[in-house]
Amino acid sequence: MMTIAEVGDIIEFKEGLQGIVEKVNENSVIVDLTYMENFEELEMEEKTVINHKRYKIIHSTKE
Repeated sequence: MMTIAEVGDIIEFKEGLQGIVEKVNENSVIVDLTYMENFEELEMEEKTVINHKRYKIIHSTKE
């Protein structure tokens, strides 16, 4: 079974992008990308939706 992130967790996806989980949905999480130091350079939206299968938790609020 896959581990599902919780609000406040930091996840990594798409080869090195990172963000803070803001909301957990049934099949995905909504992530705040402004957490990344180089966010401004990336010219991306502030938030994005990531399927649970497509990220890994790199820092859990439970730790």
